[in-house]
Amino acid sequence: MEFSPRYHHTSEMLLNEQQIIEAAKQNPENFGPLYDKYYKQIFGYVYQRMDCKDTAFDLTSQVFLKALTNIEKYEYKGVPFASWLYRIAHSEVMQLFRTKKNLRTVNADIGDLKNICEEVEEEYLEQYQKILMTVIKDLPEDDLQLIELRFFEKRAFKEIAEILNITETNAKVKLYRILDRVKKTLTKKQNYGN
Repeated sequence: MEFSPRYHHTSEMLLNEQQIIEAAKQNPENFGPLYDKYYKQIFGYVYQRMDCKDTAFDLTSQVFLKALTNIEKYEYKGVPFASWLYRIAHSEVMQLFRTKKNLRTVNADIGDLKNICEEVEEEYLEQYQKILMTVIKDLPEDDLQLIELRFFEKRAFKEIAEILNITETNAKVKLYRILDRVKKTLTKKQNYGN
């Protein structure tokens, strides 16, 4: 599986970003470049999990407001600033779903599903698309989050670990256990026709 270059930064890019963050810590008016750079990504992350655009806009605004008001707490950990924003977004989304479970949706394209099939060593067949989506939607929230970050957003394990506040090894172990369960469930549903 290839990672999307828009999510990954060179050392130079991380250094430049760190300078912008330090400037924003000194003066909130300097937060604008971070907002401009990451707004679409964070909105996409939030909106992918729900079908209500207005709620996604509101939640994304809340994420950036929290980031701005807490910027002095940000600590560089070798990953893009986006990872910290995603952690805030994840928290906000989970909080919303605790009160409004009906807003939660899973949006995946065929490429995402093919990547999952490839990872679990199953051939992707069009007739299995609905089965695979059902299997994914039925995952517990934490498991679904890992699948989304790894396969839908093509995040590296280091970033996933930072976003979910777990170790990189833990992220890998959890993901491969989830994939093992997905494979078993998928195989079972294919064999028994649901």
